[in-house]
Amino acid sequence: MRRDVQHLRTFYGGPLGRATIGVLGDKLAEAWGSVRGLDVLGVGYATPFLEPFRVDARRVVAAMPAGQGVDRWPASGANLACLSADLALPFQNALFDRVLLTHALEESDDPTALLSEVKRVLAPSGRLIAVVANRSGPWARTEATPFGYGRPFSRTQLEEAVRDAGLEPTAWSRCLYLPPHTVFAPYADPFEQVGAKLWTPISGLILMEAVKQTFAVKPRGAVAPALRRAKALNPVPVGVGAHSSPLPMREREGPIA
Repeated sequence: MRRDVQHLRTFYGGPLGRATIGVLGDKLAEAWGSVRGLDVLGVGYATPFLEPFRVDARRVVAAMPAGQGVDRWPASGANLACLSADLALPFQNALFDRVLLTHALEESDDPTALLSEVKRVLAPSGRLIAVVANRSGPWARTEATPFGYGRPFSRTQLEEAVRDAGLEPTAWSRCLYLPPHTVFAPYADPFEQVGAKLWTPISGLILMEAVKQTFAVKPRGAVAPALRRAKALNPVPVGVGAHSSPLPMREREGPIA
């Protein structure tokens, strides 16, 4: 059963929620950079993180699950949020260049099927970022925040779900080392700096970037161009152990070794 949209709204309006917006928002901005002229979709409860992308994106839309309920978003102007079934997004195929999933997979009855439906609306070479509660982290063990509900994931479990949906993981990252208690909310930045170096296994969130790969049929005798990887969320390659020390986030191109 999904958390009610009012519960989510209340959390993100409070100190811990605002700290989460700052921490995760920085990760997303660094991963995607400019979205000028692109179409962006948020699935689950993504509106707190979509607002910065409205400046440059051609279109930004939020799809919220029927079991959760929907908030009008943004507060002023035309409404850009809609109520949607998990496995039947009300959009045509290959429409969005970027998709963000937050509070989407943990409480889904079938996370892989949801990812498959997201793949359907993702444009060729489009990129998605799935954000989930870390199974080993303290945020998944307390019901004081929305991340304590549903099924948390390990990095390996999330990668398997992404691959089972026919998407190709390109990179992963962690964030939210802040303890899930309001008293620590003002110190989010120091916790992130120290946690990324010393406490990587107990992050609150795991982020995984994946790309929708399409392969054209080349004419007989033609030479196919080399494949080009999408820009990565984090230079930590998929397949590296959970206890590896991730490098600082930056955008990069080319294969992830």
